[in-house]
Amino acid sequence: MITGQAAGRSGATAGSRTPHTDWVDDVLLHGPAHDICLVLDAEVDRQSLRAKVRNHQKALEREGLGPGGTLALQLPPSLEYVALLLAGWRLGAQVILLDHRLTEAETERAVTHTDPQLLVSTREAASAMRGFHQVTPEFTRRSEGGPARSDHALVQLSSGSTGPSKMIGRTAGDLVTELQRYSRLDGMPQSGEQLMVLGSLSHTWGLVGGLLHGLHAGARIVLPARTSVRGILATVADAPVPTTLLGVPAQVALLASVERPPQLPRLVRMMTAGGRTPAKVARAFHERYAVPLSQCYGMTETGMITMDLSGKHHPSVGTAVPGVRVRAENGELLVALPRSPYLGDTSPGRWSDGWLHTLDAGEIDPETGLVTVLGRLDSQVSIRGLKVDLTEVEETLAGLDGVTEAVVLHQDAIDAYVTLAPGVPLPRVQQELADRLASFKLPSRWYVLPRFPRTATGKPRRDPAVLRAAAAA
Repeated sequence: MITGQAAGRSGATAGSRTPHTDWVDDVLLHGPAHDICLVLDAEVDRQSLRAKVRNHQKALEREGLGPGGTLALQLPPSLEYVALLLAGWRLGAQVILLDHRLTEAETERAVTHTDPQLLVSTREAASAMRGFHQVTPEFTRRSEGGPARSDHALVQLSSGSTGPSKMIGRTAGDLVTELQRYSRLDGMPQSGEQLMVLGSLSHTWGLVGGLLHGLHAGARIVLPARTSVRGILATVADAPVPTTLLGVPAQVALLASVERPPQLPRLVRMMTAGGRTPAKVARAFHERYAVPLSQCYGMTETGMITMDLSGKHHPSVGTAVPGVRVRAENGELLVALPRSPYLGDTSPGRWSDGWLHTLDAGEIDPETGLVTVLGRLDSQVSIRGLKVDLTEVEETLAGLDGVTEAVVLHQDAIDAYVTLAPGVPLPRVQQELADRLASFKLPSRWYVLPRFPRTATGKPRRDPAVLRAAAAA
């Protein structure tokens, strides 16, 4: 059991209530002291989590962080991650979440762009197959960092890229409103149930739909020791209470690939977001486990937009949740937002007159209100539930020594088409790209062309069939 005493400075003390602590204490840390709220390598009750959060708040204050300060958090899923996130918010700081899988170069660009006063990270390597980690946080003060430039409690870089157009903010009020929406949905895990989170805690689905909803609703939040098929199924089999899985389409496909899964009487449903689940995968999952495969559609900018908890409307992603307005215009889905979610004037065309352009192609059934997402209108795609900007991949690849030209496309995976300078081996290019980009952004298939076929205006053709034919020739 984790213990600790609250202490701190006046005005933003770790033990007193302020406007900053209200939403954290009342919405996320409320509930009976001995209720289990987190399950990692051991059970953590609410009293212990509160103490851990207050101790970390004291540590942040010792590092000079105060209300209105900026904290960049880059840790793998862990008790330390959860406690530091809540401590930063309880202190009244703006918390910037950075994916722990970013390369050193990506991290440096992200930190330079977001300009936090304090960076919390770890040198310990994270295993891709572990659901949680034991980490020792390291605090790095940045004298060049600045205070928050907006009232947003949460800042995320969608797709993991560092361009200004990807810098997204959400206020504490935004998060509380979304949690209230989750709580009104019949079928979301509540007190007496558990929610096993397989999605990333630094991205919106795993963060809000998983971690924050579980804390708010009083459900047990479980991170499995191993995220392999065997590890996930074993954790569900040992569940003492009804269990919901929260993950992404790639994890649905992983579980659906099991020919004869064990009996899982405690499994209630699986919820997925972050991309489209192919129909055959959805059918296979239901055949294997006989529970609903619920689909959520949302964005980093907005949080949850639609939800189909029944799992009966595939390929539709359900209807707009209460309090959210969505419409289709010229084949694109638009969502009502009172103001732009972007920090700074970085995406002037994405939000206007109270509506956010999702850049998702979609349609809405006029009779039922069911929303169907047909794909992306821009270069951003979803890989294993994580957003990848193909332009970033293409530009990084084209900038490598020995690469004379590059086109990066996505069908069912990321494809890279390149022309190379004489004598340049492809494995060297692949390794250099891996040194610069996170693993989930890397192309799965590579094609080396002697030259790119071109349009009449001299631009490289971007038709996959044409490019593959050129590579084969």
